[in-house]
Amino acid sequence: MPILKAPPAQPKNETLQLRVSQDLKFRLMCYAEFIHASASYVVSAALERLFRKDAEFQHYLATYKPSQPVDHSKEEPSQTRSATT
Repeated sequence: MPILKAPPAQPKNETLQLRVSQDLKFRLMCYAEFIHASASYVVSAALERLFRKDAEFQHYLATYKPSQPVDHSKEEPSQTRSATT
């Protein structure tokens, strides 16, 4: 039996481009600096917390059944966006 465990598998990351106000970007960057993290981490952690805490969204997600599987990798480049951190 190994003494050290293998690291957990990292989730596959996707890129996402967002438009936000200058003030929101400023506060995001300040908060990331404040906690010594990247802006991407702050956005991801905030969204995870939002999705986890919103009971109505949890109910919606539990009953959500898309009519067809969604594959964003086949979208046209004008529809697909890249991440801004």
